[in-house]
Amino acid sequence: MPKMKTKSGAKKRFRVRGSGTVKRSQAFKRHILTKRTTKNKRQLRGSMGVDPTNAKAVAAMLPYA
Repeated sequence: MPKMKTKSGAKKRFRVRGSGTVKRSQAFKRHILTKRTTKNKRQLRGSMGVDPTNAKAVAAMLPYA
């Protein structure tokens, strides 16, 4: 069998932690930030885990992670 390919968009967006959960960055922090409050921008810092409802789909996009 040939090797499965990783989705190139997924490998740029997700990292698998040592525990097996998938890490993702926060959305809505790229542009048009002048209208957002400082509090809102501060709360969008850091990373989050992928929601359990989407974890199976993300795992399928990263077959060797």
